[in-house]
Amino acid sequence: MKKSISTFFAAAIVLGSSSFAFADQIEGNWKTQSGETAKIGKCGSSFCITLKTGKYAGQRIGKMKANGGKYVGTVTDPADNKQYSGSASVSGSKMKLTGCALKVFCKTQKWSKL
Repeated sequence: MKKSISTFFAAAIVLGSSSFAFADQIEGNWKTQSGETAKIGKCGSSFCITLKTGKYAGQRIGKMKANGGKYVGTVTDPADNKQYSGSASVSGSKMKLTGCALKVFCKTQKWSKL
């Protein structure tokens, strides 16, 4: 009985820690649809998106929070510095990033993890 309880707790710890790893799958360097590199990393309780290469290198273009397996927040078009409501979903090494104005006019990009 004692061994099965300790096995249960060990399994619970492994499963619990792996769920935290999934929540952070958005972190890392990503190749944008236009070929630049963007870095996504923790900033407080959110994830910030910063361009690392290209014409707008160094500019933060988004901030999102994890929300039930997806990410929601804001994205900024670096060309005109306008901010939009944003969302992202990650599947393996692919991410679908969407920005919307008035929740009607939306644009989606697909990024690849580097």
